[in-house]
Amino acid sequence: MPQTTLYDRTGASVGTVDLAEALFAAPVNEAVLHQAVTAQLASRRLGTHDTKTRGEVRGGGKKPYRQKGTGRARQGSRVAPHYRGGGVVFGPHPRSYEQRLPRKMKRLALRGALTAKLGDEAVKVIDSFGLEGPRTRELAGVLGALEANGRVLVVAPGRDEKLELSARNLPTVEVILADSLNVVDLLRADVVLIEQPALARMEEVYA
Repeated sequence: MPQTTLYDRTGASVGTVDLAEALFAAPVNEAVLHQAVTAQLASRRLGTHDTKTRGEVRGGGKKPYRQKGTGRARQGSRVAPHYRGGGVVFGPHPRSYEQRLPRKMKRLALRGALTAKLGDEAVKVIDSFGLEGPRTRELAGVLGALEANGRVLVVAPGRDEKLELSARNLPTVEVILADSLNVVDLLRADVVLIEQPALARMEEVYA
């Protein structure tokens, strides 16, 4: 069973903690990881882009000029695509970019991401933040003591208003619930900082 060091808020080691083998010793399938990241980023797209076809632009009720005798090519409408201000051919229209992945594939990707982060020594477990109130400076001090530099993903066991408000003004820190983990946020983070009670919730949801 994989293990890692358990820290307190001062950055001191207070022992070790066992990690779920199903989550932190899983096979790392790069193809599945890529597919999960692609699907998640695609699902974030709004898909609200839209262009007007020749039936939607204004005008076009009258022929630009008579059919014969001008020496020019015959034209039936000013909203034809080759006219300036005319309709757009094959332009984008509102659509959904969502890609549905099987549940097992999502979990395989998530387990692989956690395992990869542990292998990179980017996973740290803290017993508790113990914040007295929503204080950004206090949380920044805890992260500094833990040497959590770069993009930090804090995994909390449940809603913690003190923690969320303290991290709100730290642009490189993101707080996420244990049951809302996703592959994109895990792979983007330089350090994954997990509160010890969140480990049990993660094992319950993803193992």
